[in-house]
Amino acid sequence: MTFEEVMTTLESCGDAQTKKTLGNHGAKEPYFGVKVAELKKILKKTKKNHELSLQLYATGNSDAMYLAALSADEDKMTPDILDDWAEQAYWYYLNEYAVPWVAGDTDFGFDIGLKWIDSNKDQVKACGWAALASYAAVNSDDKLNIATYATLLDRVEREVHHMPDRLPFVMNGFVIAIGSYIPALTEKAKETAKNMGKVEVKMATAACKVPLAIDYIKKVENKGRIGKKRKTARC
Repeated sequence: MTFEEVMTTLESCGDAQTKKTLGNHGAKEPYFGVKVAELKKILKKTKKNHELSLQLYATGNSDAMYLAALSADEDKMTPDILDDWAEQAYWYYLNEYAVPWVAGDTDFGFDIGLKWIDSNKDQVKACGWAALASYAAVNSDDKLNIATYATLLDRVEREVHHMPDRLPFVMNGFVIAIGSYIPALTEKAKETAKNMGKVEVKMATAACKVPLAIDYIKKVENKGRIGKKRKTARC
């Protein structure tokens, strides 16, 4: 599919109720309100396409930007491109999921994640914590800097309750990911989660919940899925 064909398809797939829901959660114009299931149907036609993903993200259209992340080729992605994407990832669909997923699938995901968490912009910080979690989820432990991940758990414990907006939600998710995907740090993550306790975040709707990290990790543990890696960060 060409860029023009994709944009036309996105517009035709826009749904009024979905658009209203996404708007309530933070999406801003321009966007059509396309369900993720519809985006994945389009992805089956575009597949991974580096140039198309760049064109889509550059539109500033939230639906197109999310699709751009799904269709991005991690082998052709560069740190400079992802830095630019993180700067433009203005709401949580983009800065907690889409962009960090791409970063997590790259070879440089760990390094760029470390850089992002020290940004002076909250949306970039969110990209960083989520990217570090995604990187841990898809890479074997022998490729991971376990010592650094351990110090990051300590950092979350110190900072999580002092962070603005949705950052505590992302950091809570980081603790869950590390406890679930890195067996060597499962006990430390559980201890971090215990010390953190309940993380308070003002969510868009009452239906949105912040999972209690200690309970979540224990559920993964009980299912015998600790250390079970993902093939890709994107879903």
